[in-house]
Amino acid sequence: MTTNELVQQIRAKKSFLCIGLDTDLEKIPSHLLNEEDPIFAFNKTIIDATHHLTVAYKPNIAFYEAHGIKGWEALKKTVDYINEQYPEIFTIADAKRGDIGNTSTMYAKAFFEDLNFDSVTIAPYMGKDSVEPFLAFKDKHTILLALTSNQGAFDYQTLEVGTTPLYKKVLETSKTYKNSGNLMYVVGATKAEYFKDIRQIVPNNFLLVPGVGAQGGSLEEVCKYGMNSEIGLLINSSRGIIYASKEEDFAEQAALKAKEIQQQMAKFL
Repeated sequence: MTTNELVQQIRAKKSFLCIGLDTDLEKIPSHLLNEEDPIFAFNKTIIDATHHLTVAYKPNIAFYEAHGIKGWEALKKTVDYINEQYPEIFTIADAKRGDIGNTSTMYAKAFFEDLNFDSVTIAPYMGKDSVEPFLAFKDKHTILLALTSNQGAFDYQTLEVGTTPLYKKVLETSKTYKNSGNLMYVVGATKAEYFKDIRQIVPNNFLLVPGVGAQGGSLEEVCKYGMNSEIGLLINSSRGIIYASKEEDFAEQAALKAKEIQQQMAKFL
């Protein structure tokens, strides 16, 4: 999917919502555990109930890998279902990969070719040769961890390298990578005060923003400092939407939560 196609979808739906499919068997409605594939059954129902309100789905790969081959099969069925039924929706493999060149190439093939995701999250610590293999894929997007929403982000990401905070160095350096136009960045909503500086470095790239809602991030603050002329934001919500109910009305309740966020977003568009 191209960036222009993503922007068109955002404008059509008046939404820049990304729903995280962090599917946990201990949290889904108990009646689904009788299904042949409970993970996919849950995901499919959530997707069918919310696809008109969201522009992206983001499965967290750990929630699938934890179940071995069955989890991986559920992941593939989920992505295939989105691509076949709702091809306009942007898909994100929240995998946080990143390794030396040949290994990164194989990771990229796994997520971009085999699973056919539109994008994948990448850790930048190993540098250029760990990121560029992902950037080599046409119309695929690499989402680099820049300034994350977790408390431990301050252990490293805001430390100064010379006189520059490390997260700014990551942003500045990544712009020199080949095909850097395919980069997006993870920036936590709980760090809203940093968005103004981030936009000075990467004014045109999309930012994937976790942390609104349950983690205390402010949608208004993120939009005020992070939105650009092409919106440039994907706001992720996971638990607050998909686990809105553990009863048989879970899909309807998820749709209500997604609609609530979408209506807030429409005001900023």
